Amino acid sequence: MMKKKSISASKASLVFFLCQMISALDVPLDLSQPPTITQQSPKDYIVDPRENIVIQCEAKGKPPPSFSWTRNGTHFDIDKDEQVTMKPNSGTLVINIMNGGKAEAYEGVYQCTARNERGAAISNNIVIRPSRSPLWTKEKLEPNQVREGDSLVLHCRPPVGLPPPIIFWMDNAFQRLPQSERVSQGLNGDLYFSNVQPEDTREDYICYARFNHTQTIQQKQPISVKVFSMDSLNDTIAANLSDTDIYGAKPVTERPPILLTPTGTTSNKVELRGNVLLLECIAAGLPTPVIRWIKEGGELPANRTFFENFKKTLKIIDVSEADSGNYKCIARNILGSTHHVISVTVKAAPYWITAPRNLVLSPGEDGTLICRANGNPKPSISWLANGVPIAIAPEDPSRKVDGDTIIFSAVQERSSAVYQCNASNEYGYLLANAFVNVLAEPPRILTPANKLYQVILDSPALIDCAYFGSPKPEIEWFKGVKGSILRGNEYVFHDNGTLEIPVAQKDSTGTYTCVARNELGKIQNEVQLEVKDPTMIIKQPEYKVIQRYGHVSFECIIKHDSTLIPTVIWLKDNDELPDDERFLVGKDNLTIMNVTDKDDGTYTCIVNTTLDSVSASAVLTVVAAPPTPAIIYARPNPPFDLELTGQLERSIELSWIPGDENNSPITSFVIEYEDGLHEPGVWHYQTEVPGSQTTVQLKLSPYVNYSFRVIAVNEIGRSQPSEPSEQYLTKSANPDENPSNVQGIGSEPDNLVITWESLKGFQSNGPGLQYKVSWRQKDVDDEWTSVVVANVSKYIVSGTPTFVPYEIKVQALNDLGYAPEPSEVIGHSGEDLPMVAPGNVQVHVINSTLAKVHWDPVPLKSVRGHLQGYKVYYWKVQSLSRRSKRHIEKKILTFRGNKTFGMLPGLEPYSSYKLNVRVVNGKGEGPASPDKVFKTPEGVPSSPSFLKITNPTLDSLTLEWGSPTHPNGVLISYILKFQPINNTHELGPLVEIRIPANESSLILKNLNYSTRYKFYFNAQTSVGSGSQITEEAVTIMDEAGIPRPAVGAGKGYSETLFATSPVMHTVRPTFYKVQPLYPRIRNVTTAAAETYANISWEYEGPDHANFYVEYGVAGSKEDWKKEIVNGSRSFFVLKGLTPGTAYKVRVGAEGLSGFRSSEDVFETGPAMASRQVDIATQGWFIGLMCAVALLILILLIVCFIRRNKGGKYPVKEKEDAHADPEIQPMKEDDGTFGEYSDAEDHKPLKKGSRTPSDRTVKKEDSDDSLVDYGEGVNGQFNEDGSFIGQYSGKKEKEPAEGNESSEAPSPVNAMNSFV
Repeated sequence: MMKKKSISASKASLVFFLCQMISALDVPLDLSQPPTITQQSPKDYIVDPRENIVIQCEAKGKPPPSFSWTRNGTHFDIDKDEQVTMKPNSGTLVINIMNGGKAEAYEGVYQCTARNERGAAISNNIVIRPSRSPLWTKEKLEPNQVREGDSLVLHCRPPVGLPPPIIFWMDNAFQRLPQSERVSQGLNGDLYFSNVQPEDTREDYICYARFNHTQTIQQKQPISVKVFSMDSLNDTIAANLSDTDIYGAKPVTERPPILLTPTGTTSNKVELRGNVLLLECIAAGLPTPVIRWIKEGGELPANRTFFENFKKTLKIIDVSEADSGNYKCIARNILGSTHHVISVTVKAAPYWITAPRNLVLSPGEDGTLICRANGNPKPSISWLANGVPIAIAPEDPSRKVDGDTIIFSAVQERSSAVYQCNASNEYGYLLANAFVNVLAEPPRILTPANKLYQVILDSPALIDCAYFGSPKPEIEWFKGVKGSILRGNEYVFHDNGTLEIPVAQKDSTGTYTCVARNELGKIQNEVQLEVKDPTMIIKQPEYKVIQRYGHVSFECIIKHDSTLIPTVIWLKDNDELPDDERFLVGKDNLTIMNVTDKDDGTYTCIVNTTLDSVSASAVLTVVAAPPTPAIIYARPNPPFDLELTGQLERSIELSWIPGDENNSPITSFVIEYEDGLHEPGVWHYQTEVPGSQTTVQLKLSPYVNYSFRVIAVNEIGRSQPSEPSEQYLTKSANPDENPSNVQGIGSEPDNLVITWESLKGFQSNGPGLQYKVSWRQKDVDDEWTSVVVANVSKYIVSGTPTFVPYEIKVQALNDLGYAPEPSEVIGHSGEDLPMVAPGNVQVHVINSTLAKVHWDPVPLKSVRGHLQGYKVYYWKVQSLSRRSKRHIEKKILTFRGNKTFGMLPGLEPYSSYKLNVRVVNGKGEGPASPDKVFKTPEGVPSSPSFLKITNPTLDSLTLEWGSPTHPNGVLISYILKFQPINNTHELGPLVEIRIPANESSLILKNLNYSTRYKFYFNAQTSVGSGSQITEEAVTIMDEAGIPRPAVGAGKGYSETLFATSPVMHTVRPTFYKVQPLYPRIRNVTTAAAETYANISWEYEGPDHANFYVEYGVAGSKEDWKKEIVNGSRSFFVLKGLTPGTAYKVRVGAEGLSGFRSSEDVFETGPAMASRQVDIATQGWFIGLMCAVALLILILLIVCFIRRNKGGKYPVKEKEDAHADPEIQPMKEDDGTFGEYSDAEDHKPLKKGSRTPSDRTVKKEDSDDSLVDYGEGVNGQFNEDGSFIGQYSGKKEKEPAEGNESSEAPSPVNAMNSFV
């Protein structure tokens, strides 16, 4: 949820100035004036009896007034009481209590009088009472013994203090007693139990009274409460009755509600206007009753009603006479209900309707003092003059009393006095002083000269001109030193001289002059006004949902006036951020690291300047990671109950009730509208408001039949639209706006097409929408030509000159009148083709593929339209290396604007080109410039078109190639490089040969046989070498099987490649068919055993060859046996061979007739006689087995004896009852495993079996490695592979410690009982 608030300092000052406007003019202190009371103590003044009493009375006047006091209606002579002093130049009394005085001696009613030669002002009657905090009276408190379910009231009865104390209940540990719907404290301080429970039993129910004035707390003696439950009561009765008696207390019975306070069915309550009304109902019952409040014949006042003390107390603040009536409280539970009616009467002490205000009159002027007050009952009004009842005051012929008004006529200087108005009834009184001061003074301006006022744009500007004069001066305002007087609706002139500009704009900045004049003179003052840009939050914090322990960041990016310095403050739930290093405040963001549940809340960014303040808030919701159970977030339900109120011509208020937010707070509401008059069924966006807002003031357009609907938005998405609101039809009016996007563009050389975007239906503001289209040629003294059209958005003006500028405007009008004067736009009549070609075309060739072209621009008048640029047409005429011409393909490059040169990329080297240049406008291209011829220089050639290697022999290869597709110049030679490659793909030395350009083949001789060569081949021009192509080829192998020489450093072929070096061997330019490369199989190796042999080999040749293995007995004339190798593997296993026999073997490839490897000979291993001996017949083996059997028998006997010594386990009987003896349950309380039965020793140990109690093995008993005990008990491993449990070791074990071992039992530990 996000909300934004903005507070302008100017708006705050508006309140101050308006309050100033209401008050009378202040008389400057350098002029004679009667006294005015400026400060006094409250009417009911409760003082601390331990501190000095200070009774305030301050006043101003000219000459300065003197002060006197009365006490209890008689003069109080302070000079006769050494404990009482009066402050210098003040009427404030200080009564010294701390040096021996007693506060009780100075109780009474005090009144202050301030007097000078022009009159006397008096204060209120100030009642002085010392506060009291008496002790609790001693009383014997009996223990409260209550049956469970009954009601109970613990009385507090605090001592009567002044003021009354604050009551609360605590225990001996000074902890407040918990309260609930069942247990709560009443307004009188008593503690009420609607029904008691056994947990209410305690001996320290203590009532405390806190007296705030004396800062003391008094404590009542502890109260004991014992609750008897039905079970304990039955036990008590049973212990005192015989078996034959019928006994048993009744169980706790449920009861309907009864009221503990107030009693009866009706009561009365009187409260004074403006006070807080507190009504209370507390009920007993089981189950605990629920309280509900209603007002008979009316509703409880909204925004002023609160429920406290678990709805047992109804609180209404700031009550008025309208709150009188009958208030009913209803207590209800499942068994019934009861009620009580409280009749409330609101009385009122006197309150002002019009308080008298000071009068400043010039001699001979008239005036009135008005004193009007109200109350219940209605107060009486009485007047005093200089503190004396007016009936016995000195006569003044200019004064006449008429009830609550004193009328003055033709006053003179002696008429100056202070008048008091007293309004009183039985509930209180009001006393007000108001003077009449008769002066003759010329005007004076009290506001400092050249005072600077600063306000925010679009906010009110209040410029002060505080003044004084008698008679009252007239005020006029001017802007600037010699400006005219300010008048009109854009200004508001207040009676106190303040000038208000309701909506200040940038042009409001300047100097303002205030002029005050009366019949005695004239004066003026200048002040300055500056209007500043508002502070805005352009990137507001957004609603966030973050998982616990994550981190989150809120943004707050601002924009402000450059002359104002902003400060940014972050708040959490309208309070300061926690003092926690996890909260990081940056320049424009707030980051919270390691988020916890307590970080959940509303975060507010507040930006303050000296003139304004803006804020934006967002809610942070912290969720579990992952939430358990998962919270389902969904789009909100649609709003409902849409209501339209406050209907005006141009605005209306829309309100609604939000739907369910579905666990994701609503961030905003989108308001849409339908125009049923112009576009029925089509909904348009109107506005969007924050999710905390459920009402909005909407701006309306005239002549629209509005319906509204609301869509709720949360983090998940948008809700379905609400049901539409009722329709509201606004009145017609003149159009507010004119068509937009007005343009003037000619479609032909002799016309002007004026187009615009028509107003939408709701923009027409009324029926009969039309457009007034006006035009005139620019820079020519022509009158406007106009035409009115309807239902179109285009108008064509014919007969115009070619491409001349026009001024154009389009104005909307309807049946009620015209829209505001439209702004003018510049358009042009239609374009025509350019008339002139560019001249002085020059070409500069930069390299073989790039050229730069220059031209002179054409005159703008010859363009006859908007100059769009120039087009360069260029094409290749022919290649200079090949005289044959080919199809001409023209290329076009466009250069925008008024550019006079351009680059021509992608040219072919060693070629002849032509080009021309044309100017382009919106209509098309102009004539072409004369063709310009240029040539490109030579470049490097492309790679040869092909390279073939044919006719391989033992020591030679034939190379054939094709010339480059793009020679890009004159070829001068070819370059051939080659080098041998060995079996490990290492390269031998590189040989380079230069070949004449007219050759197309070459025979390389004296190469090594059966050797692979890599060739690199490229062509050359005079510029350099072109790109190369590569090929590989192999010379054929020697049929005699002579091993080829190795390719080493400095050797890759035979020593002499040619007869002389270098010699070019050429052949006729004919092509030979290339023979296939012969494959070969070499390095056949064997690894023989007794009855099988592993055969492997190396293969070079075509891929995917299918191999076979042939073998036979060496020296035998029998046919070769053949075995097919599966797939293209390079190994095979011959099985079923005879031990100690020599075999011959060779490897061949299928499909390659006569191709196979050379033979290899191997011999199988001899037969081992010892392996044919049966071990079971050996004597040593039989003896060993007997010894092992005997050892096992002894171990079993020892185990059996030890088991019998331990007796039978306690769990034996339980295990015998189970059908499955292997079940070993784990105990839930201590985490150990259950015992096992000794009848199951022959079974394999289960995971988690318990170690016998007499042979527990600790974890530190063995640290031997698993390698030493690999054949022992099967080890157990954790999921990560680590070993768990213990294993039997070679070391001696420590003595058994029974069941005291802290280690979890291990299956291996059980085996220790056998050692």
